[in-house]
Formats: sequence, C-alpha cells, structure tokens
Amino acid sequence: MGSQSTGKHALLDQLVVDGFRYIFGNPGTTEQAFMDALQDHPELEFILALHEGVAVSMADTYARATRKPAFVELHIAPGFGSGSGMIFNAKASNSSLVVYAGQSASRALLQDPLLSGDIVSMARPISKWAYEIHHAADVPQALRRALKVADEPPQGPVVLSIPLDVMDESADVTITPTSYTRWRVHPDPAAMDEAAALLTRSERPALVVGDGIALADAQAELVAVAELLGAPVFQGYSSEVNMPMDHPLFAGALPLYDLAAPATTAKVLARHDVVLVVGAPLFRFIFPSRGGGVPEGTTLIHIHIDGWELGKNVPGALGIRADALAALAALRERLADGGPAGAARRAAALGAEHRGKREAAIAADRRTWDASPISVARLMGELAAALPANAAIFDEATTASPTLARYVMPRPGSYYRARGGGLGPGMPGAVALKLAMPDRPVLGVVSDGAAMYTVSALWTAAHHRVPVTWVIVNNASYRILKQNLMDYLGPEHARREFVALDLVDPPLRFDRIAEAMGVHGRRVERPQDLRPALDEALALGAPALVDVVVDGRVR
Repeated sequence: MGSQSTGKHALLDQLVVDGFRYIFGNPGTTEQAFMDALQDHPELEFILALHEGVAVSMADTYARATRKPAFVELHIAPGFGSGSGMIFNAKASNSSLVVYAGQSASRALLQDPLLSGDIVSMARPISKWAYEIHHAADVPQALRRALKVADEPPQGPVVLSIPLDVMDESADVTITPTSYTRWRVHPDPAAMDEAAALLTRSERPALVVGDGIALADAQAELVAVAELLGAPVFQGYSSEVNMPMDHPLFAGALPLYDLAAPATTAKVLARHDVVLVVGAPLFRFIFPSRGGGVPEGTTLIHIHIDGWELGKNVPGALGIRADALAALAALRERLADGGPAGAARRAAALGAEHRGKREAAIAADRRTWDASPISVARLMGELAAALPANAAIFDEATTASPTLARYVMPRPGSYYRARGGGLGPGMPGAVALKLAMPDRPVLGVVSDGAAMYTVSALWTAAHHRVPVTWVIVNNASYRILKQNLMDYLGPEHARREFVALDLVDPPLRFDRIAEAMGVHGRRVERPQDLRPALDEALALGAPALVDVVVDGRVR
C-alpha cells in the first residue's frame, strides 16, 4: 500500500529506507525543496562541498570504499556541468553513483528559464542511464531503478533530473527497499576447461589484472592461481589493490600512459606465450595504436564481468564472461591437479628478480636521501615509517605514486587511487575515505597540480570536522606533462623550454591555503623536518596538511 507524500519527502524517505547516511552536494535554487526537507530527515547528513566536482569526487570514493552506491546532489545545468568532469571519472572507472540534479519547474521549461538545460542529454555520454522524472509518484521507483542500475556491473553513474514542481507535488507513493541485482556470474565450464588446458601447456604464462579483482574480492584466488602457474602478475588499467604489492609474483604495472605504451606493453607481453587477463580491459591506452599492445604469437585468455570489454579492441582472445572470483576459483580447481611444468622454479626465480629490483631502487634512493630540495623517495620513506599500521591512503601523487607504492607496499582495503584520468579526486577522496572508515587513520597524498583542482575540500573537512591528513607533494610544476613532453620531443629536442608547466611566480603555499580554510598547515623544506611534521599532523585528531617542497626535476 502506498501513502501520500510530496516528491521531495518520497526521495528522502527512499534514501533512508535504503540505509543511506550521507548526501554529497552543493545546493542551488532549484534544489530548495530538497534542501528544506532535509531537516525532517535527521538520519541523513548533507556533506557540503564548495564545488560540484568536490561533491562528485567524495561520492565516488565513498562508493568505492563502502561497495555501495553513493548519492550526489547537483544544481541544475551549470552545476551539473561543473561536476561533469568527475562524473566522467566515475563512468570511466565504474563507480556506482546516483546523481540528482535539480531542474526548473516543468510547467516553465517551455519559456527557457535561466539556468535550465537538457540535463538528460548532457548526462548521456557520461552516465549509464539518465532520466527526467515528471511525476511525484514516480520518484521512489525511479530512485530504486537508478540505484539498481548504478550498482550492477559494469557499475557507473546514473543521473536523475527532477523539476522543482515535481518535488513539491503530492502523490500516492510506495517506499520499499531497493532490490539489487545478484550479479555474480559463474563461467562456462567448457570455457574454463579450455583456459586451464592452455595455461597447463604454457611454458611462460603471465597474468594481467584490473579492478574486477577487487570488485569481486578475488585477491586470494588470484594469488592462488598465480602461484600454481608460477606466473608474474601485472597491474593493467586499474587503481585498486588487486594483489598485495609485497607478494613475490607482483610484477608492477604495465606501461599504459606514455606515447610508446602500446609498443612497450607488447614488448613486455612478448616474453610470455599465454597471458591471462582478468577484470581488466584489453587495453586502455592514452595513445592507442593498431594492434592494441598485444604481440603476435601470444595466446590471450580474457575474463571479465563486462561483456562489452570482451573482444572490443583485441580480436582472437578466448573471451569468458564471469566475475573474477568465480572464474579464478574454477581455474584454481582445474590447475590444482596438475599445473604447468616448472611453476615452482619460475615462481622462485621471479620472486628473487622482483626483490632484487626493489632493493636496487631503494639503494638508488639512498644516494639522494639527504638532498635538498627533498627527494620524493625520502618523503615516501618517512611517510611509510610514520603511518599507523591500520592507515588507509588515497593516492593522487601522480608522478610520485610509484615511489609511494614502493615504500608503503599497498594491500587490499588500505589504498585507493584516482580513477578515470581527470585530475582532482585526491583532496576530496581523502575526506570521503575517512567518512567511510571512521575508525581508521586516513591520509591523502596529492600532487600540487592535482590538489588545486579541488582544494576547497579542505574547507569541507574543517566544516564537518573530518580528521583527515593530507601530504602535498609540491614540485611547483605539472611534472607529468613535462615527462610526457620529453617523451614526445625525444632526446634530440631535450633543450626545448617548458611552456606554462611551472606553478611559480607566485609559489603555491598550501600551508597558508589550509590555514585560511580552518585546517592545520605546515610547510616542510628540509628533509630533517619531515618526520616531526608528519607525526604532528597524524596525531592532531583534526584536519591537517603538510606541504612538502620536493625535487621536481625531469630527465
């Protein structure tokens, strides 16, 4: 049986019955009804962002950390446009969001009111589903459908445009918990027999994994299969910890982001006769080329929950639609009776090789340990030593991220990275991570360029008293663009100048920006001052930021 309710209260009642606690947003005039009704629903807390991109980024991280859809409020067409870059990130990285955008009153749309626009058309390229609700009676059902669609693989953002008069309209509505899709998909047994046979005959197998592993909580099964095969595990396009990075078979990330990435990836994979790709696309390069980074003569097995990714760019692979946990469990059962010859010998050799590479990198780091400006390695080494064992990290350190990973050795459930490629999730992501994990220390490690996209997240943390700590890796430049430009130009043009890639004159003082927004700020310019500043910030129990001036030179 339904009951009489306005659209605004039906929307909020549906969120309550579905167990929501937080709404992330930046309000405007077309959301007045929604914002006013919030006071009648004390179970919900509105996390106020000062920019729409900050709100979307917080919701994105909160959804990833809780493995549940998150809810975002945005303000009509301009506000939706301001948040669209981060909605793009959510779409590209399969984050389950429901975005509510206010709309002008439906009876006035013919007059082309100020701020109004076709939000549904704006949303289509960057969402899984977009719909404008025309009747208050449809509000709870539309929200339930949106939550279901956002949550089922491939996860992604869904957009609901709701006119102001629909929010005020009364109707007979039904509020009931959302019925989410049970999306676990088991693989075809014959396909798994074929995959196991290919891997058993392999002499040099390898695995490439993506965030489908973390989504399915399949890290343990992945480790078991890799050990049975004696195969290295490469990280493909991904940002989750899909395998503990201190495992001897973890081989690091494939090159996906530079100009030569397809050729370099093909060179890496050419060392292997069979490559098993699980939960990752084949392949996503910034600068793709024909051939897709796969060498001739390499047999591919591709397992993914998203059928769209199977055979999309690379023909000829054995494509198997399944979730990663079910597929790897089935593969482990088949390999347990007799995996490929020499697996233990290969695993031991790979472990020694990977340990040697890490030890060599750390030894090289020590040569600049006391340098000034501070080396990135010194910063990350001190940071790893200062962090509590149960800390969670949001990493948008950009060019410093590989060094951070070398020292903190991320493990599942403790480390998150920006996804989708658009800069800015790091500052708000750390706030949302703390909201999702209130009993754990949370650290955001963010490059200076990325931090400026969403620096107002500092105010949100102070306003809501979210005790998160940020470390700014301040190299006073867009260093990643400098590196990419050097790759583009080649060594014969190494003396060219960098245009508009330095963040100087005046310098960015994040310690002062933080203090202005109510956050403890400290600037560090000498290596010996790092540990005291980090210890102080982590022990404060309040929002804190450490602005670290590091060496930003490029080769």
